[in-house]
Amino acid sequence: MTEPGTVLITGPTRNLGRHAVLAMADRPDGQRPDLLLVGRAGRDLTAVADEARALGARVHEIGCDLASLAEVRAAAATAHGLLADGAVRPLRALVANAGTMSADTRRVSADGYELTFAVNHLAHAQLIGDLLISFTAPARVVLVGSNTYHANFWRKLLHVAEAEWTDPVELARPAGGERTPGMEASGIAYSNAKLAILYYAHELQRQAGPGINVSVFEPGWMPGTALGRGAPPAFQAMSRALGRIPGVSTPQRSGPLLAAMALDKRWAHLRDGAFVVKTKLTEAQPVAHDRGRERRLWEATAELLERAGASPTPDTKI
Repeated sequence: MTEPGTVLITGPTRNLGRHAVLAMADRPDGQRPDLLLVGRAGRDLTAVADEARALGARVHEIGCDLASLAEVRAAAATAHGLLADGAVRPLRALVANAGTMSADTRRVSADGYELTFAVNHLAHAQLIGDLLISFTAPARVVLVGSNTYHANFWRKLLHVAEAEWTDPVELARPAGGERTPGMEASGIAYSNAKLAILYYAHELQRQAGPGINVSVFEPGWMPGTALGRGAPPAFQAMSRALGRIPGVSTPQRSGPLLAAMALDKRWAHLRDGAFVVKTKLTEAQPVAHDRGRERRLWEATAELLERAGASPTPDTKI
């Protein structure tokens, strides 16, 4: 069995990320990884780091606002330094958990990009690209996705917007005008970002080479989490009520499943953007497999990162 090494996880302070961190920290000796927690600096980050340490984990906090690509690059540099200096064990997994759903698609990141696309996709593309050379094979990249990219009966019934794909440069452009876009626009932006994650996972596998396995984890529907905290109060109240329905996913149940994706032998073979819904390997919808869109997303992502003062996503082979 490969030693667990180090796991870097974004968005570790709340809900899914927090429970994934604690599940990893609570593993027995010999199965417990070192942890690099990348999230907003402050009380919440310190609190989850302290909880993980109390469970026996070696933890480093890396303060970072993923809405700023400059901070993401700095976080990657810090992580690379810790790995190079031997302060933590070799990097075996990166869990791209952080995400947001902006209620107003006019809101922009520090780099001027639409906030949902910037945090859910661009920030992680920057972080992963900067750290590709830091992985020790065999290694895993686990991206957190969502089935909202396509509509089924229940999503249509609940008016959950599906993706409306266009060129990624357009997806990164914030909405214009003085009138606040409605929740439908917010939902479309979120679903587009989640479809981008699937496209990116497929192309990342081609670019990263055989030493890194790339997969996508869908934690299940978790209404009432902090993801939509920018949504109108009525929407948030409805989400909290739906979250009490028996059988609906919760961070407490899905967090350990995300931890397992990063660490368990059961999932070690997953690659090529394999899509796991909670505990079930699932075939993504046909729309999520498009070689042309995947190549264009990779190219456009490099353009957007470079435009923001970042280096283009490398195609380093491991």
